[in-house]
Amino acid sequence: MIGTILVVCEGNVCRSPMAEALLRVALPDVKVASCGVNALTGKPATAIAQDVMRERGVDIGEHRARQISRSLCVEADLILVMDRDQRRFLEERYSFARGKVFRLGEQDDFDIHDPYRQPRFVFERCARLIEAGIARWLTRLQLVRARDSLSAAEPART
Repeated sequence: MIGTILVVCEGNVCRSPMAEALLRVALPDVKVASCGVNALTGKPATAIAQDVMRERGVDIGEHRARQISRSLCVEADLILVMDRDQRRFLEERYSFARGKVFRLGEQDDFDIHDPYRQPRFVFERCARLIEAGIARWLTRLQLVRARDSLSAAEPART
């Protein structure tokens, strides 16, 4: 059962706050958090990221960046990163996390490139990729939940 999802990007001011917010809306019964591998600790999400999310009906104005940590990785049931380099970094630094670290675009084999300090259209494209990745993960998580429900309903074998 997935109870906690951690979303990771570089600075935790663009991609992961957007993904965190969208996942929270889609999965209200799951704890969702975000962080960065080189976080701009304490900084809010960028103004463009906030605008792009506001247009989607989601407010990320209260978000503050935080750094990845061992405890965040231990707590998470699923860790979603934005690109192959972040996945490799986490699996090398926190080897215990192997098997629960995946790219947000894993199923369709795409990375979500950093829009930091880029024009608005780059943030829009980034948000669309995040939405596509989340849609695929939601389908996968529903299948896992269905499987877990069936397993829990099966009578114990003696």
